[in-house]
Amino acid sequence: MSRLEAKKPPLFISEPLTKDTVSQSLSLLSGILKSCYGPAGRLKQLHNGVGGYVCTTSQSSAIFSRLSVSHPILRVLMASVQNHVSRFSDCGLFTAILCCSLIENFRSLNIASCTVIKISKHLLSLCMDYLKSEACGCRLSVDFSSLETLLCLVRSVLTSKPACMLNKQEVDHLATLILKAFMFTVPSHVETNAVLGKCIIVPVKGKRVVDSTVLPGLLIETPEIQSAKPLTVKRSCSNMIKIALFCVSMSGDLFSPEEGTITVHHGISLEMSELNQLLNVGKQLVNDEIGLVVCQKVIHPSLKQYLKENHVIAVDRAGLSLMEPLSQMTGSKPIASIHLLSPSCYGSLKDVRVESFASKHFVHLIPNDTVVCSLILCNRNETAWDELKRVCETAEHVLQLTIKEPLALLGGGCTETQLASYIRHKSCSLSTSNFKDIDCSRTQYQLVADGFCRSLESVACSLNHDDGEILTDLVYGHCWFVPSGFPSVSNWSDLVSKCGCGINGNAENLSWRLLQGQFGSPVIQGCPKEPSVKVADFLTLDCFAAKCSGLQVALETANLILDLSYVIEDQN
Repeated sequence: MSRLEAKKPPLFISEPLTKDTVSQSLSLLSGILKSCYGPAGRLKQLHNGVGGYVCTTSQSSAIFSRLSVSHPILRVLMASVQNHVSRFSDCGLFTAILCCSLIENFRSLNIASCTVIKISKHLLSLCMDYLKSEACGCRLSVDFSSLETLLCLVRSVLTSKPACMLNKQEVDHLATLILKAFMFTVPSHVETNAVLGKCIIVPVKGKRVVDSTVLPGLLIETPEIQSAKPLTVKRSCSNMIKIALFCVSMSGDLFSPEEGTITVHHGISLEMSELNQLLNVGKQLVNDEIGLVVCQKVIHPSLKQYLKENHVIAVDRAGLSLMEPLSQMTGSKPIASIHLLSPSCYGSLKDVRVESFASKHFVHLIPNDTVVCSLILCNRNETAWDELKRVCETAEHVLQLTIKEPLALLGGGCTETQLASYIRHKSCSLSTSNFKDIDCSRTQYQLVADGFCRSLESVACSLNHDDGEILTDLVYGHCWFVPSGFPSVSNWSDLVSKCGCGINGNAENLSWRLLQGQFGSPVIQGCPKEPSVKVADFLTLDCFAAKCSGLQVALETANLILDLSYVIEDQN
């Protein structure tokens, strides 16, 4: 087919970061993300232009999946952050805000981008070495024999998203449930290649958050099974309940035309032939002492009735998402054909019960060893429940990352400000040979280091949404928030009681500086393990693995964008 109009040449945009449209778009995106950041972050409503579902959130995964951007540079930034979130679930806003701030601060320097990139890579290596060293003052070891630090991690995730609409009692209740659910998924017998189990979230909307609970095993919603009726389950000789798990349809459907041509002899009914095969499967299941049949798809009513008459519980429409946890929990292998049944595919359960929550009825599968559990998650309305589900999944992932690397970073802006103080101190003490290795001057290094530190501090500043002053102390390098309404000449010590993470109280005669200042004093000592005064009931903590990755991703993405010389767009 010939073209209706001539093919247009590609559009070449040189030095894209110098264009006003890019600067304005980056600034707008940064402003949106900063306004979402932290426990006091402002909510965003996202919906398309023709109506439909409205998402109310302040979570990066929900925002980025629904935010449409047209400029290639913004697409690179968002894709990079989304990839980080898909791997770590946490610190998405931190990564995006830091990346935008680094781009803004670095591009304002009158230094070649290649030099900025080399210096920033060296600064990143200093940060990572510090965060992974024993001398790091913003790092805590997580002891899994004590629940205190783990509860702090979970609470910090829950309180960071205001759209969940949780009060303190609800936060404490959910934090305990999430931690309990996570402990269920940790194998009791440690092997060389231990695999964590699964926590399945069961939705119950319109109920109180404190009605949420966690149960060992798996809940499968079954409206046809009423809790009032007694449940008679067939057991094997060893008093266990044998289970057969099918991932193929057992509805008796005929072949579809796409699967080929079938030759049928005269007088043969395909429907009856298929049903007879299903009933033969049912007879074999009964003979093999199966007590429970779970099918991913649909079970034929006649087969259901036959199994019921022989005291075998049949559950269909379980769905694809439950196949893996069911297999992991019971030891069964999903059966993919009704024409080939092997006893080696069967699994076992300790018990089967019927549970009811609100107006829903469930079959509760209780395993021999609990590696799968069900979190019955309640919230007042659909919007709050959707946000809470995402937050609970993030909290579970944070615990999984922490068990691999049992460390946590101080939250509330304290890690960012302490890192900035450390980098400023370190950049002043570098030798001439260091600058030769990087191929830059001391002045260039100091300028880039200052831009890097101001970017870290801008992330901490983003936690404040009430126009109050933000301070850092000159001893620990922590972040302190002053309530709004006080003049800048106030005696700061009278206005702050604890730092952002909650580990330090204002018991010492600390010196302060406004966080917006250019240079600060170095950190003299690390955070005290036992503060001299009682501070917050719990610390604000961040996931170590997620934040370290976020720091790396933010800097590497900023460097990639700074290094762009051309954007080439196809206009056809």
